Formats: sequence, structure tokens, C-alpha cells
Amino acid sequence: MPKFVLTVNRVRHQIEVAPETPLLWVLRDTLGLTGTKYGCGLGLCGACTVHLGDRAVRSCQTRVSFVGAQQVTTIEGLARDGILHPVQRAWIQEQVPQCGYCQSGQIMQAASLLAQNPHPTTDEINGAMAGNICRCATYQRIRRAVHRAANEPG
Repeated sequence: MPKFVLTVNRVRHQIEVAPETPLLWVLRDTLGLTGTKYGCGLGLCGACTVHLGDRAVRSCQTRVSFVGAQQVTTIEGLARDGILHPVQRAWIQEQVPQCGYCQSGQIMQAASLLAQNPHPTTDEINGAMAGNICRCATYQRIRRAVHRAANEPG
């Protein structure tokens, strides 16, 4: 079995898995980071969204062999030094979740958007978040939370 060295949430891990193993299963089953959710398994719903380097990716469709030296950030690693990320704070303030299942993927997608575009328009938010499905349809709250996070310092 091949060995891979992954940096996940600023921690290096050496793992032995098949190269075609989806990153999602490495995160959940090998590393025990269960905040990233399995949704559709096809990369269509966004529940499994994590950051690979500085961009949002669907971890169910990202093979562990593709990661290389890129930093992986999951919902568990988004906060820094015990301080929630602005998107996480906005999610709480706007009371976004209903069932909550999709929220880690939603938050990771929103954080990636704001890292690339700190002050997106409503249309830009809608476009960036379109691939993340919320079965509870909290899209208005999600949009408000992204705007709130964009207007929050740090």
C-alpha cells in the first residue's frame, strides 16, 4: 500500500491508502475528521467541500494521490487559535442551519469565495454557492451570512 504525507488543518499525517482513495474517506475514516460530510458521492451537492490550497474542492471526487504537498483545510481547521472564521461567526449570527447537514460544505465554499473575492455582490455569492445544495432551503440566510462575513473585519 502506498504511503502519502498530507498536511490537514496544519498537521502533517503519514497515511497508507490506495492512490485512488477519495480524500473524503481519508479525512473521515483514516483521520477521524467527520465534519466533512458525504452527500451524493458525485461532487454535485457540495456537502464534502474542503479547501485544497486556497480553493474549494469536492473531497468525494478528489483522489488522495492528487493532493500532493497542497494544504488541506476542513471545517475543523477553519478556525484559528480558537477564534472562529468570520464565515462561522456570521453563520451563527444569522442562524443559518436548519438540519445542519450541508453546513460544513456551505461554510467552506463561502470562506473560499471570500478569500478570492472579499466583497462579492449578491449575484457573485449566488454563482459561487450554486453548487452547494441545502435541502432545507436556507439560501436567503446563507446569502445574508456571506454578506455579513464580507463586511466583518478579520
